[in-house]
Amino acid sequence: MKRSFGAKTLVFPTPVWVVGTYGKDGKPNVMSAAWGGVCCSLPPCVAVSLRKATYSYGNIVERKAFTISVPSEVYAREADYIGIASGRNTDKFADTGLTPVRSALVDAPYVAEFPLVLECRLLHTFEIGLHTQFVGEILDVKAEDSVMGEKGLPDVEKVKPMLFEPEIRTYHGVGKLLGHAYSIGKTVR
Repeated sequence: MKRSFGAKTLVFPTPVWVVGTYGKDGKPNVMSAAWGGVCCSLPPCVAVSLRKATYSYGNIVERKAFTISVPSEVYAREADYIGIASGRNTDKFADTGLTPVRSALVDAPYVAEFPLVLECRLLHTFEIGLHTQFVGEILDVKAEDSVMGEKGLPDVEKVKPMLFEPEIRTYHGVGKLLGHAYSIGKTVR
């Protein structure tokens, strides 16, 4: 029997993403966000939802661009801090010792130390309620050579992305390989 929890943000997995923007003064800023995911394959797009109260919200609206930097597990402390502090009154890059890198494709910075980066141009904005969903067209994906897998693409077990457990407020790593998509299901019949 399943237990009912009512209407909550209780679903797995929820990513830990770091959204990069520039402020009106040109200062690089980052914030952690967990309300996000891939939302279209052609054109390739991601969606991330932010509250209007965040400093990054205004930056995205103003600059029409953002990046998604995916932190590895070893950066859990920094990613958490980035989600706690506000870019309105602190320099999160200076505080964490992380390095901002100016994107060549969009008007937003990304985090040099994080192994996987998406550079996104703002495509759509949807007012949902407490959050606004920003849909960004992915113009480029950048990955460190150290996280490449057998097929020349980033390997999730090497990237070691973080997951967030929303209602419990904990961070987790990614588990082991279970099988290959569009393959293991063929054994059902």
